[in-house]
Amino acid sequence: MDADTTGGPNPGAAPIRVLLADDHALVRRGVRLILDSEPDLEVVAEADNGADAVALARTHEPDLAVLDIAMPRMTGLQAARELARVQPGLRTLMLTMYDNEQFFFEALKAGASGYVPKSVADRDLVDACRAAMRGEPFLYPGTMTTLIRNYLERAHSGEPLPDRPVTEREEEVLKLVAEGHTSKEIADLLYISVKTVERHRANMLQKLGLRDRLDLTRYAIRTGLIEP
Repeated sequence: MDADTTGGPNPGAAPIRVLLADDHALVRRGVRLILDSEPDLEVVAEADNGADAVALARTHEPDLAVLDIAMPRMTGLQAARELARVQPGLRTLMLTMYDNEQFFFEALKAGASGYVPKSVADRDLVDACRAAMRGEPFLYPGTMTTLIRNYLERAHSGEPLPDRPVTEREEEVLKLVAEGHTSKEIADLLYISVKTVERHRANMLQKLGLRDRLDLTRYAIRTGLIEP
């Protein structure tokens, strides 16, 4: 797709095909109204969880995925990481209820162009979508752009970036534990054994210094894996 370097829509170009994922139907409806009102943006598919978003991206071939961070089954960040692996040309942008600097860094590491708080989506989401399609990182106005610059400079120079406290697989298990699934249900959803689920849970308790399932759930809420 031809991009307009001025930041606005490019007359005559095909609309940007958008996949929208959020587990709240009212939020999806509102975001869709914002995006579909622009001549250069078109929502072509909707999902209410990260796993379905990944599946729909394969069938609808969107140009851009707008993903809520906190969703069932698979978070937006997990979906963004999977999409970066299977569809590297797809641009992604995160939506969140939370104004959290760490989410922005996690979004960049997941391959996303940045994130937009839902509280300012009506003001900034369209600009964020266009920035993402131009290959530019987006952080909503008001936050220090030096954070982006420093992060990208470290990434491009090969300097180590902050480690994630848990692995991607552990994060998948953690999210499902916090959602109340049993070890057997988690094993079935992730196509692993119950023993492997229990090992991942034990590893997380040890690494994070936590005691039980309740502590894991609280940690999942603090890190945005599930909503309180």
